[in-house]
Amino acid sequence: MLKKITLAAALVLMMVAGGFLSASAQDSASARSESQKAPAAYRLDFTIMEFDDSKKINTRQYSMNSKAGDSNEIKIGTRVPVEVKEHEIQYLDVGVNLWCRLRDQADVPGLGNDVSLNVKSDVSSVVPPESGRGELPTPPVRQVKIEASTIAALGKPTVVGVIDDPNSKHQYQLEVTVTKLK
Repeated sequence: MLKKITLAAALVLMMVAGGFLSASAQDSASARSESQKAPAAYRLDFTIMEFDDSKKINTRQYSMNSKAGDSNEIKIGTRVPVEVKEHEIQYLDVGVNLWCRLRDQADVPGLGNDVSLNVKSDVSSVVPPESGRGELPTPPVRQVKIEASTIAALGKPTVVGVIDDPNSKHQYQLEVTVTKLK
């Protein structure tokens, strides 16, 4: 009888220990799957505003989707031929270039619901010739460039940078709104 009780106690002890080991293995697997989740996806809505003496005269909008930890780029423009030497042509890329790297709390602990952004923007255009002067062999190019890092709250517009044009009363502002996608 003592052998049966000892055998039964050993069997119960093994079942209880097996349950704890199984629960521990499940918790460990759950923790692993949490840390290996797919990165969150976001939409970034950029707005480039141009002001003339504090009056908004132009607004351009660009959007891109991004996963946390990735960098993305938007390029739109024209390749303009420029004669640099006699019979030697080079091409200038003019237009809008936006580059952004987004990181969230999975990449940067302590961000909470905010995201960290590294942004590079470059807006360029060929200056039209003045009337009566004809075209110059090398056209002047206007360029507005902002490179910045910032923390953005989800769903709220965040000003990335503001630039005053030194040759006029124009001011340029780059703003971004980040939305988490489902």
